[in-house]
Amino acid sequence: MSEQLPRLALIGFGEAGSTFARAGEWGGNARAFDIAAARRSAMEQSGVTACADAGSALAGAQIVLSLVTADAALAAARDYAPALSAGTLWCDMNSVAPDTKRAAAEAVEAAGGRYVDVAVMAPVDPAALSVPLLLSGGAAQDAAALLGALGFSRTRIVGDAVGRASAIKIIRSVMVKGLEALSFECAAAADRAGVFEEVMASLDASEKTLPWAGRVAYNRERMETHGVRRAAEMEEASKTLLDLGIEPVMTRGTVLLQRRAAKAETDKRNEAE
Repeated sequence: MSEQLPRLALIGFGEAGSTFARAGEWGGNARAFDIAAARRSAMEQSGVTACADAGSALAGAQIVLSLVTADAALAAARDYAPALSAGTLWCDMNSVAPDTKRAAAEAVEAAGGRYVDVAVMAPVDPAALSVPLLLSGGAAQDAAALLGALGFSRTRIVGDAVGRASAIKIIRSVMVKGLEALSFECAAAADRAGVFEEVMASLDASEKTLPWAGRVAYNRERMETHGVRRAAEMEEASKTLLDLGIEPVMTRGTVLLQRRAAKAETDKRNEAE
């Protein structure tokens, strides 16, 4: 089975890369590189070949999954594009603004690669290879075929233009991450005032889809655990809104609160050690 798989390179091996690799069981068909050398052990445990540099991971690859942080996505494309073989598909799965992806596409295509804008539309854990992916760009059809061969089961092409998939994801994030930040702020005030239960009950009375105490607990955990990465994503959302002529007042606030929540959790853990 592995002999029939496309040759794959993963650039960045955090939560997404390791989750995909474990589920895919790609074996020797997959190589990986991360700037954090400590992640090589995770690569080996996930069954992929750990590489000491990006060039080794990219050599001979037919398809690349770029899974770095939002603030490193453009630099990764620019720095590593020269190592791509002609025609290699660079699937940029990072949560960044459409203009950022268009700039990355220029770098990849100038080096002879083919760029695909990929938006990951749900948490990768526990969905793994069944996570919904939106694809756009001229090479989206070819990318969908190879991603399917790798086991990704929910890909959908949303257009030929690079930036369209990321626009859907990043503008949706204005609502999703914004609601997290608003609930975090509301709960903090309710805690401080000693009226948390009353406020939650009042919110429950106006919306029955999910008890608000449970929603707040979930949002707090997501912000404390993933706030740094989410803040970087919302910086890109701010850029997107500015590109559209909209002042990102709440989105800027979301950046601040996501980052503060993550820092507070880190400080708490450091104090406990």
